[in-house]
Amino acid sequence: MPNTKSAIRRVRRVKKQTQVNRIRKSKYKNAVKTMEQLLKGKETEKAKKNFSKFQSILMQVAKSGIINRNTAARKISRISKKIYSK
Repeated sequence: MPNTKSAIRRVRRVKKQTQVNRIRKSKYKNAVKTMEQLLKGKETEKAKKNFSKFQSILMQVAKSGIINRNTAARKISRISKKIYSK
């Protein structure tokens, strides 16, 4: 249990931030899953349309520190390769 006033405030702040981080992480995971499903289902046109949104979501999540920037770049690169190499 927090003893000082500032520690109590900090606990409150961390709880809110944890919720925000969870939302961001699930948004990231959903974006990756959707792109993978589109590519698995041979829907490259849909994947091309959604690619910019996918890229945007990954960069936002990387910027906020939920995932590493290199991880985001790698995921984007690999998905891009799958879309545009066909």
